Amino acid sequence: MLLGALRAEVAAVCGQLAAAGLVTGTSGNVSARDGDLVAVTPSGLDYAALTPGLVGVHRLDGSPVEAPLQPTSELPLHLSVYAATGAAAIVHTHSPAATAVSALVEEIPAVHYYVALFGGPVAVAPYATYGTDELAASVVAALRGRTGCLMANHGAVTIGPGLATAHSRAASLEWLCDVYLRAASAGTPRLLPPGEIDRVVKKIATYGQQPPP
Repeated sequence: MLLGALRAEVAAVCGQLAAAGLVTGTSGNVSARDGDLVAVTPSGLDYAALTPGLVGVHRLDGSPVEAPLQPTSELPLHLSVYAATGAAAIVHTHSPAATAVSALVEEIPAVHYYVALFGGPVAVAPYATYGTDELAASVVAALRGRTGCLMANHGAVTIGPGLATAHSRAASLEWLCDVYLRAASAGTPRLLPPGEIDRVVKKIATYGQQPPP
Protein backbone atom coordinates (compact mmCIF):
# COMPACT_ATOMS: atom_id res chain seq x y z
CA MET A 1 0.00 0.00 0.00
CA LEU A 2 1.43 3.35 -1.06
CA LEU A 3 2.39 5.56 1.92
CA GLY A 4 1.08 2.85 4.23
CA ALA A 5 2.67 4.20 7.42
CA LEU A 6 1.49 7.75 6.75
CA ARG A 7 -2.04 6.62 5.95
CA ALA A 8 -2.10 4.61 9.17
CA GLU A 9 -0.99 7.69 11.09
CA VAL A 10 -3.74 9.80 9.51
CA ALA A 11 -6.35 7.21 10.48
CA ALA A 12 -4.96 6.97 14.03
CA VAL A 13 -5.02 10.74 14.52
CA CYS A 14 -8.61 10.87 13.31
CA GLY A 15 -9.54 8.31 15.94
CA GLN A 16 -7.77 10.35 18.62
CA LEU A 17 -9.53 13.54 17.52
CA ALA A 18 -12.90 11.80 17.70
CA ALA A 19 -12.14 10.33 21.14
CA ALA A 20 -11.19 13.81 22.43
CA GLY A 21 -14.36 15.41 21.05
CA LEU A 22 -12.48 17.61 18.60
CA VAL A 23 -14.48 16.13 15.71
CA THR A 24 -17.85 14.40 15.58
CA GLY A 25 -19.42 12.16 12.96
CA THR A 26 -17.81 13.06 9.64
CA SER A 27 -16.78 16.62 10.51
CA GLY A 28 -13.25 17.92 10.03
CA ASN A 29 -10.43 16.37 8.02
CA VAL A 30 -6.76 15.45 8.29
CA SER A 31 -3.88 15.17 5.85
CA ALA A 32 -0.13 14.60 5.78
CA ARG A 33 2.35 15.25 3.01
CA ASP A 34 5.25 13.16 1.77
CA GLY A 35 7.06 14.95 -1.04
CA ASP A 36 4.61 15.49 -3.90
CA LEU A 37 1.99 13.18 -2.42
CA VAL A 38 -0.70 13.86 0.20
CA ALA A 39 -2.51 11.28 2.33
CA VAL A 40 -5.92 12.73 3.12
CA THR A 41 -9.17 11.63 4.74
CA PRO A 42 -12.13 10.75 2.52
CA SER A 43 -15.37 12.72 2.39
CA GLY A 44 -18.44 11.78 4.40
CA LEU A 45 -17.04 8.73 6.19
CA ASP A 46 -17.52 8.28 9.92
CA TYR A 47 -14.17 8.14 11.70
CA ALA A 48 -15.14 4.88 13.36
CA ALA A 49 -15.14 3.27 9.90
CA LEU A 50 -11.88 4.84 8.71
CA THR A 51 -9.02 2.45 7.99
CA PRO A 52 -5.55 3.20 6.55
CA GLY A 53 -6.62 1.75 3.21
CA LEU A 54 -9.51 4.21 2.97
CA VAL A 55 -7.20 7.21 3.47
CA GLY A 56 -6.62 8.43 -0.06
CA VAL A 57 -3.35 9.44 -1.69
CA HIS A 58 -3.41 12.41 -4.07
CA ARG A 59 -0.84 14.48 -5.89
CA LEU A 60 -0.35 18.12 -5.00
CA ASP A 61 -2.43 19.05 -8.05
CA GLY A 62 -5.35 17.11 -6.55
CA SER A 63 -5.26 14.16 -8.92
CA PRO A 64 -5.79 10.76 -7.27
CA VAL A 65 -3.00 8.21 -7.07
CA GLU A 66 -4.49 5.59 -4.77
CA ALA A 67 -7.88 6.68 -3.45
CA PRO A 68 -10.78 4.22 -3.10
CA LEU A 69 -13.16 7.02 -2.00
CA GLN A 70 -13.72 10.67 -2.87
CA PRO A 71 -11.41 12.95 -0.88
CA THR A 72 -12.61 15.42 1.72
CA SER A 73 -14.45 18.39 0.27
CA GLU A 74 -11.73 20.54 1.86
CA LEU A 75 -8.99 19.08 -0.36
CA PRO A 76 -8.56 22.52 -2.05
CA LEU A 77 -7.84 24.00 1.39
CA HIS A 78 -5.24 21.35 2.22
CA LEU A 79 -3.49 21.68 -1.14
CA SER A 80 -3.48 25.48 -0.94
CA VAL A 81 -1.97 25.43 2.55
CA TYR A 82 0.74 23.01 1.43
CA ALA A 83 1.52 25.24 -1.56
CA ALA A 84 1.80 28.35 0.63
CA THR A 85 3.59 26.96 3.70
CA GLY A 86 6.29 24.52 4.71
CA ALA A 87 3.75 22.38 6.56
CA ALA A 88 3.82 18.60 6.29
CA ALA A 89 0.52 17.99 8.11
CA ILE A 90 -2.86 19.69 8.52
CA VAL A 91 -5.62 19.08 11.05
CA HIS A 92 -9.04 20.70 10.58
CA THR A 93 -11.57 20.35 13.39
CA HIS A 94 -15.05 21.50 14.28
CA SER A 95 -14.23 21.48 18.00
CA PRO A 96 -16.88 23.23 20.15
CA ALA A 97 -14.91 26.04 21.79
CA ALA A 98 -12.97 26.94 18.65
CA THR A 99 -16.14 26.96 16.56
CA ALA A 100 -17.92 29.14 19.14
CA VAL A 101 -15.06 31.64 19.29
CA SER A 102 -14.92 31.73 15.48
CA ALA A 103 -18.43 33.18 15.52
CA LEU A 104 -17.55 35.91 18.04
CA VAL A 105 -14.22 37.59 17.26
CA GLU A 106 -11.82 38.53 14.47
CA GLU A 107 -8.86 37.02 16.32
CA ILE A 108 -8.11 35.24 19.57
CA PRO A 109 -6.29 37.87 21.64
CA ALA A 110 -3.40 37.17 24.00
CA VAL A 111 -5.56 36.02 26.90
CA HIS A 112 -2.88 33.42 27.68
CA TYR A 113 0.72 33.00 26.59
CA TYR A 114 -0.30 29.85 24.71
CA VAL A 115 -1.01 32.10 21.74
CA ALA A 116 2.77 31.93 21.30
CA LEU A 117 2.36 28.28 20.28
CA PHE A 118 0.82 29.65 17.09
CA GLY A 119 3.19 32.59 16.60
CA GLY A 120 0.94 35.16 18.27
CA PRO A 121 -2.75 36.08 18.38
CA VAL A 122 -4.72 33.64 16.24
CA ALA A 123 -6.60 35.12 13.28
CA VAL A 124 -10.12 34.19 12.24
CA ALA A 125 -10.41 33.66 8.50
CA PRO A 126 -13.52 35.32 7.02
CA TYR A 127 -16.41 32.99 6.34
CA ALA A 128 -16.70 31.29 2.96
CA THR A 129 -18.63 28.21 1.86
CA TYR A 130 -16.85 24.99 2.76
CA GLY A 131 -14.89 23.26 0.04
CA THR A 132 -14.40 26.42 -2.05
CA ASP A 133 -11.27 28.07 -3.37
CA GLU A 134 -12.46 31.23 -1.59
CA LEU A 135 -12.26 29.48 1.77
CA ALA A 136 -8.87 28.00 0.92
CA ALA A 137 -7.48 31.46 0.09
CA SER A 138 -8.99 32.90 3.26
CA VAL A 139 -7.32 30.26 5.42
CA VAL A 140 -3.95 30.67 3.70
CA ALA A 141 -4.08 34.41 4.45
CA ALA A 142 -5.03 33.80 8.10
CA LEU A 143 -2.12 31.37 8.52
CA ARG A 144 0.57 33.85 7.44
CA GLY A 145 3.14 33.87 10.22
CA ARG A 146 0.99 31.47 12.25
CA THR A 147 0.63 27.73 12.77
CA GLY A 148 -3.11 27.82 13.40
CA CYS A 149 -6.22 29.83 12.64
CA LEU A 150 -9.97 29.76 13.09
CA MET A 151 -12.47 29.69 10.23
CA ALA A 152 -15.39 32.03 10.92
CA ASN A 153 -18.56 30.15 11.90
CA HIS A 154 -16.87 26.89 10.94
CA GLY A 155 -13.95 25.53 12.97
CA ALA A 156 -10.17 25.50 13.27
CA VAL A 157 -7.06 24.60 11.26
CA THR A 158 -3.63 23.77 12.62
CA ILE A 159 -0.47 22.85 10.74
CA GLY A 160 2.88 21.36 11.63
CA PRO A 161 6.03 19.58 10.45
CA GLY A 162 4.25 16.30 11.18
CA LEU A 163 0.90 14.97 12.32
CA ALA A 164 1.90 14.73 15.98
CA THR A 165 2.57 18.48 16.10
CA ALA A 166 -0.50 19.49 14.08
CA HIS A 167 -2.64 17.27 16.32
CA SER A 168 -1.13 18.69 19.51
CA ARG A 169 -1.72 22.22 18.26
CA ALA A 170 -5.36 21.41 17.54
CA ALA A 171 -5.83 20.34 21.16
CA SER A 172 -3.98 23.43 22.43
CA LEU A 173 -6.05 25.73 20.24
CA GLU A 174 -9.27 24.23 21.58
CA TRP A 175 -7.99 24.73 25.15
CA LEU A 176 -7.08 28.34 24.39
CA CYS A 177 -10.52 29.00 22.92
CA ASP A 178 -12.18 27.45 25.95
CA VAL A 179 -10.14 29.69 28.28
CA TYR A 180 -11.09 32.75 26.22
CA LEU A 181 -14.79 31.86 26.34
CA ARG A 182 -14.70 31.37 30.12
CA ALA A 183 -12.82 34.62 30.72
CA ALA A 184 -14.96 36.67 28.33
CA SER A 185 -18.17 35.31 29.85
CA ALA A 186 -17.10 36.61 33.27
CA GLY A 187 -15.88 40.03 32.18
CA THR A 188 -13.25 41.71 30.02
CA PRO A 189 -10.13 39.53 29.88
CA ARG A 190 -6.77 41.06 30.83
CA LEU A 191 -4.47 40.64 27.81
CA LEU A 192 -0.73 40.06 27.71
CA PRO A 193 1.36 42.69 25.88
CA PRO A 194 2.93 41.87 22.49
CA GLY A 195 6.44 42.05 23.95
CA GLU A 196 5.66 39.23 26.37
CA ILE A 197 4.28 37.07 23.58
CA ASP A 198 7.44 37.69 21.55
CA ARG A 199 9.52 36.53 24.53
CA VAL A 200 7.45 33.38 24.93
CA VAL A 201 7.68 32.61 21.19
CA LYS A 202 11.47 32.56 21.57
CA LYS A 203 11.34 30.41 24.72
CA ILE A 204 8.98 27.89 23.12
CA ALA A 205 11.31 27.50 20.15
CA THR A 206 13.78 25.63 22.39
CA TYR A 207 11.27 24.03 24.77
CA GLY A 208 10.80 20.28 25.14
CA GLN A 209 12.87 17.16 25.68
CA GLN A 210 13.10 13.61 24.44
CA PRO A 211 13.60 10.65 26.76
CA PRO A 212 17.05 9.08 26.65
CA PRO A 213 17.43 5.98 24.46
